[in-house]
Amino acid sequence: MDSKVNLAVCSLNQWSIDFQGNFERIKQGFILAKASHASYCLTPELSLCGYGCEDHFYENDTQLHCWQVYQIINFSSF
Repeated sequence: MDSKVNLAVCSLNQWSIDFQGNFERIKQGFILAKASHASYCLTPELSLCGYGCEDHFYENDTQLHCWQVYQIINFSSF
């Protein structure tokens, strides 16, 4: 059985605690990946909350907002 998987890797310019901006950049990366016929799109591990959150990683709001953005990404079709 022949299976073909196209993989896109996004290098995003994410900002700490900028959930809306980070979501928009992730969304744009997914749209470009889909236009390139990618089956999967990989983003950096901290693309939702951004790097350098320091003590914000310990706040419940940071985790809550990450899960909220994750749900939008999961249920959206780009």
